[in-house]
Amino acid sequence: METILLELVILTLIIHLIDTLSYSVRLNSVKSGQFALSFSLFNLFVLVSRTANMFQAPLIGWIIGESLAAGIDPIDDIRRVIFAATIGTLLGILLIPTFLRLFEVAVKRLETTGSVPLLVIEALQISNVKRMLKRATRPNKTMLERLRYREIPKRLLIINSLVTGIYTVGVLAANYSALLVAEQYRIAAVGSSGMINGLATILLTLFIDPKSAVITDQALRGDRPYGDVKALVILLIAAKLIGTLLGQAIFFPAAKIIASFYGG
Repeated sequence: METILLELVILTLIIHLIDTLSYSVRLNSVKSGQFALSFSLFNLFVLVSRTANMFQAPLIGWIIGESLAAGIDPIDDIRRVIFAATIGTLLGILLIPTFLRLFEVAVKRLETTGSVPLLVIEALQISNVKRMLKRATRPNKTMLERLRYREIPKRLLIINSLVTGIYTVGVLAANYSALLVAEQYRIAAVGSSGMINGLATILLTLFIDPKSAVITDQALRGDRPYGDVKALVILLIAAKLIGTLLGQAIFFPAAKIIASFYGG
């Protein structure tokens, strides 16, 4: 079971690393003016993240199944997985300056090649990998200075923290709830993960994406300074980090709530 746990931890870390980097795509789209191209390439990262997310449920299901068979409580293992989400977010924050430099080059290459698969093949060449490593950039305090944080709605940040918390523990809480219900309800309880992540997606679509898009579009038209988009990205990423920490607090209550629907 230790091998499966390690795989799950690494997978969760990768998911949240990619999700964190995706926030910064707005910066490139506004700075370069190549909004459509930026988000076309961004979809590649979303695809990788979503595909990785598909493998999370079978792995956590394996751990829960082994725990049921052995009569043990895997809550400590689950909390390690949630912690991996926090570590992945932190790594993403550290890699954003490097990612933005590479992403800018990738967008220009995409405009030339017109093919995402060809772009991926080029990126995997040894010579290009070495160039990417040379472009590594460390974050610095100037990124955080003189930004108009007050122009970003605080409600947006609160909702993003909540949505991230739900998204972080949705699959984990649903699977863990199988330990809290009668045997005949376990499959139904585990199946609730889709409903929980669906709720998080709805909240994201209704409250976060539209307002973020408005701020980004206003910056593209020149109605707002580029710094507002920068402040938006930094605050949303900070809210995401808080959300992964919030996941530790809401994980067990969420599992109890799911179990309560099935008599647990």
